[in-house]
Amino acid sequence: MYLIFSICASTLIFVIFKVVGKRNINTLQTIVFNYFTAFTCGILSYDAPVVVKDIVTSQWFFGAIGLGFLFIAIFNVMALTAQRLGLSVASVASKMSVVIPIIFGLFVYNEALGWQKGIGIVLALVAVYLASQKAKTTERFSIKSLWLPALLFLGSGTIDTSIKYLETTYVADNGIPIFSATMFLIAGLIGIGLLSAKAIQKKLSFDPKSIIAGFILGIVNYYSIYMLLKALNAENFESSTIFTVNNVAIVMLSTLLGLIFFKERLLAKNWIGIGVAILAILLVTLA
Repeated sequence: MYLIFSICASTLIFVIFKVVGKRNINTLQTIVFNYFTAFTCGILSYDAPVVVKDIVTSQWFFGAIGLGFLFIAIFNVMALTAQRLGLSVASVASKMSVVIPIIFGLFVYNEALGWQKGIGIVLALVAVYLASQKAKTTERFSIKSLWLPALLFLGSGTIDTSIKYLETTYVADNGIPIFSATMFLIAGLIGIGLLSAKAIQKKLSFDPKSIIAGFILGIVNYYSIYMLLKALNAENFESSTIFTVNNVAIVMLSTLLGLIFFKERLLAKNWIGIGVAILAILLVTLA
């Protein structure tokens, strides 16, 4: 159930960003407000007294700081990749990064890799690629631009892997809300720094609608991370299974929602990708 809720919340994030773009709401301001809303959700969900000293001296604190920086940095890399190389490249690079936490889980946590799960993981990568493909665009691909999708691939994979490692190694069962809140606070403070720099350069125009959009996005964003951490904390599932099913299901569901609500046109390879995704999920979860 935690995994299902995480998939739904993560998919809803893409829907919210789609609506934000259609309504010409300032994306960066929405993201900054979202982080502070998510931080508030974490504090309210924490069932113990919030002691700043305990947070700062906790073993996961510096890891949370690093993840806060990664949240902002990788988002900007994702935006830059989409602008220069197209949405398909950005989507494939970010979702293909699932191989990094999978490999990490297999070697560090000695997770099993039978032939069924192995085939499922390979099919999952194929499904992500096919479902992410769009009609040909005019964007020109350059070998020199490979550093962008490569950085997005490594960054996205590092975020997933780090969250899993910190959660299993240092975060207590009741500490997930405050751990999540700390990551979001750091990302929000960095976002404030970016907005302040724009204000100094007189390039900032406040968008009131971004407060509402950020509030909605923040609630969804918090629970997407919270539910994923709770799913990773489950004893019955290995992280390689969780990450595979999570990423593939998000791509599949977001593709279908794009078709239903935003009238996006699906290519034959998109439908094939959705079918392969379903097969991959069944193979990995039943392995």
